[in-house]
Amino acid sequence: MARGQFDEAGADLELQGVTKRFPGFTAVDDLTLTIPAGSFFALLGPSGCGKTTTLRLVAGLEDATEGRILIGGKDVTSTKPHQRPVNTVFQSYALFPHMTVLENVEFGLKRRGISDAGQKAHEALRLVELDHLAGRKPQQLSGGQQQRVALARAIVNRPALLLLDEPLGALDLKLRRQMQLELKSIQGEVGLTFLHVTHDQEEAMTMADTVAVMNKGRIEQLGAPEELYELPHTAFVANFLGQSNLFTGPVAGTTADSISVELAGHKIVVPKSRAKRHTGEVTVGIRPEKLRLHTEAPTPVPEDNLLGPGRIADVSFSGVSTQYLVDIPGVGSIVVFAQNSTFGPVAAEGAEVWLTWHIEHGFGLLDEPGEESKFASDTDTQTLAVQRRKRLESELEAG
Repeated sequence: MARGQFDEAGADLELQGVTKRFPGFTAVDDLTLTIPAGSFFALLGPSGCGKTTTLRLVAGLEDATEGRILIGGKDVTSTKPHQRPVNTVFQSYALFPHMTVLENVEFGLKRRGISDAGQKAHEALRLVELDHLAGRKPQQLSGGQQQRVALARAIVNRPALLLLDEPLGALDLKLRRQMQLELKSIQGEVGLTFLHVTHDQEEAMTMADTVAVMNKGRIEQLGAPEELYELPHTAFVANFLGQSNLFTGPVAGTTADSISVELAGHKIVVPKSRAKRHTGEVTVGIRPEKLRLHTEAPTPVPEDNLLGPGRIADVSFSGVSTQYLVDIPGVGSIVVFAQNSTFGPVAAEGAEVWLTWHIEHGFGLLDEPGEESKFASDTDTQTLAVQRRKRLESELEAG
């Protein structure tokens, strides 16, 4: 298949029932997915979820056990990697150290016999704002500059589909955030179809038009970043994409518009439009930044949920916000993020507090509730950090 058959907007990618089995386990399990031409699509998930295997299947670096892969409407399932209209940018960059930046970018074009390889390479370098360094060797560049050279080398071939395999993982935090915005800008300018594989939630939400959260070889949920964050369908998505406070209890009442969940003597109301299950035992949730912390008992109002009183078990300053861990009897530990609009914390460790949130900010999950999903997980990073600190304090006091 010649790359020239595709237009400037790239091509759509379609996976039809794709499965990849290795001896002893299934890495990708009956995956069906369509990525429209010209979009920036992110496959997001933890290590071992199957996202990198999926990318390698699309690139032709792995053979599918079952299913079909179509690019631009043409079946490429049995096509060799070099025959596919695909280029990949790896985390390692894989630049030739003995070649200049320009020679690295024009290498693929020259191998294919393109007559104006130098001109096209300069155009690609101008796009990533590195043409002024065309004569340098890769070792003379910073990590961010090397990443841009790798990107220029990939897009100079005008692939219908560009695969990004954790391309920013080797960069420091500040440079990674800068490159996230630049990658998104470049994608909009060149108009290719981008498939980005990452375990970094912020990276996926910053750059992608559509995010698919993968878990155990399957797509757990797919949609726009805001949709996945505000309305997660499962506990896995709710906790992988940021943090969530999850509560499990029976539906104690319903109206035309909402359900009411019984929770240790409290009623938690969730709009029906934001809940996936409306009867029986259900799990509902609220994001930590949606919660409001009160040092005095607030007057109940119809539009708010109210929990409390509880005690602050931990206060952690993180710059932009302060994180509180609130223990409420019968409910468990609840994480609250409060923006630092004033100097110092709103309340200190040990203080009695109440929590409220707007009913329309809550969500209800599709999961069948199990004992393991009740309330906040006791293995989240914040809880473990608090437990470890308290253990160290106890050891110091004992010493």
